Amino acid sequence: MILACLGVGCSTTGQVRQSIGVETVAADKALAFPPPGGPAIINVVERRHAKDVEQTISLFTSSSVPGQNFLKVQFLGITGSNPGLGSRPFDTVSERAIAREMAAAIPGVRLARSAIFVQNGYGPFGYASGQSRAGDTCLYAWQQVKAGLAPSQEQRNFGMVQVRIRLCDAHATERQLLSTVYGYTIAGHFTGAALSPFGEPRGADAVLGKPGQLVYPDTTAYRTPPISVGYQNSPPAVRPVVIHRPAVSQPKPQIQPTLPPMIGPRVPLPEGQSKEPQTNGASGPSSMVQPPPTNTASNIIVPLPDCNAEAGISQACR
Repeated sequence: MILACLGVGCSTTGQVRQSIGVETVAADKALAFPPPGGPAIINVVERRHAKDVEQTISLFTSSSVPGQNFLKVQFLGITGSNPGLGSRPFDTVSERAIAREMAAAIPGVRLARSAIFVQNGYGPFGYASGQSRAGDTCLYAWQQVKAGLAPSQEQRNFGMVQVRIRLCDAHATERQLLSTVYGYTIAGHFTGAALSPFGEPRGADAVLGKPGQLVYPDTTAYRTPPISVGYQNSPPAVRPVVIHRPAVSQPKPQIQPTLPPMIGPRVPLPEGQSKEPQTNGASGPSSMVQPPPTNTASNIIVPLPDCNAEAGISQACR
């Protein structure tokens, strides 16, 4: 028998087979998508076990924190010996399990859990956020989507969806990262209507068609949205443009030309006219004061001979 076993062992060749249920799928086959303008999808890894499907959707990462941003979604359906109750009961999220998940997804960053109640289109969710030593903002969010426990006779809402989101970014703020949790979309669904974890479709708003209820064409213009959908890297700082203007030279004061003195016979002033300098209508003399003329040969005035009326008109007065 020993010889037979040795012969069989020598004739056997070692073959490696691929694990069943783990494969990479195209990005358009993802069961969940980030919001428009959010982080881009890098790849999608899908794992299948019985009727349960899990996808880890890797997202674009711009951070010095070790690890990859991801959006993980699990569809848990009916398996096991009791198909009427489902494979996973409606359990509350364990804080210890979430703490282990956060430590594994975002190592070296201290995250603080938010105590504020938040809710997106699929129901309530929880999240924790913090900053690394390099200043990167990190966020880890978790959500369980299930309609709730239905009576056994209804046989519906047995499915459940678990969602985990890990985001770290060197430029985004906590509010911008949180907008991804508000805006992501679950694109998958269960084949059977009894497994729908989303419950019954929501009807129209009760205010439609009722008088006295105001419906505006654009609600964003009258109501402040909670958080903008999607996030992008912060734009680069805009540097102010400095315009250098050429220096304007001040004009030099112009020198007024000096008029030559008037040359001619001196005309006696009429009687009654004062010899005081003329004024410009104010109380003081005119600001235009001419300097006294200098005695030169060109401006000496020779007085005319006096006219004596009693002696008769002289030849000079004619």
